[in-house]
Amino acid sequence: MLDQILDSPFHAALEAPVVLSILIALEAVLSADNAIALAAIAQGLEDSRKQGQALNLGLAVAYVLRMTLILTASWVVKYWQFEVLGAAYLLWLVWQYFTSDEGDTAHHHGPRFTSLWQVIPVIAVTDMAFSLDSVTAAIAVSQDIRLVLIGGTIGIITLRFMAQLFIRWLDEYERLEDAAYVTVGIVGIRLLVRAIKPELVPPEWLMAIAIASIFAWGFSRRQASQNFANDDSSHPATHLPEESEKDDCPASP
Repeated sequence: MLDQILDSPFHAALEAPVVLSILIALEAVLSADNAIALAAIAQGLEDSRKQGQALNLGLAVAYVLRMTLILTASWVVKYWQFEVLGAAYLLWLVWQYFTSDEGDTAHHHGPRFTSLWQVIPVIAVTDMAFSLDSVTAAIAVSQDIRLVLIGGTIGIITLRFMAQLFIRWLDEYERLEDAAYVTVGIVGIRLLVRAIKPELVPPEWLMAIAIASIFAWGFSRRQASQNFANDDSSHPATHLPEESEKDDCPASP
């Protein structure tokens, strides 16, 4: 029965929606670690309004780079040097984070920026490095470039909204930024292994489990200020009774 469906003239019409659904799901799964990394980078700007602008402009540039990568993927995959460069860049970000000076909160911090135009290229290049991994996986699912382009477009849109959520969560959860850079390191090592010895690259399901476990650890502890705020809201303040007024009546002789 399945063979008859695949050999039927309706096969192309049936295949496109299924493959596109797989590509969208793949982009959503593979965008989680990318989104949290971009959110951590955008937080290098102090102004929350500029953080949103940086994500918009940076991902606009990233979109152009990602579409270019998809269109040239058959050529790019022939050269392992691209994956080595992407891996080196991601691992450099991780090294820069974990070797940074700890601030007043005794935590490491990502790169700091004084200008919107400093962070935009960092966001675009970081997404490009992550795309070396996700685009390769997308091409393996479908050779139809149009479907891969549509999946990549939806992936960028999903990435924008996910990154905005992670910016808020990074302020709420103490370990989340550390978890973000650990996942960046995992993707960097994966790219490096793929370039050196592809047969040792772990499967996608194992990567998904590892990243989900790291995320669970990242969400396991709220910031101390958040805990205090929750405690204050759950326990209404109690007031000591006011001292009774002294009796105005004169004392009896």
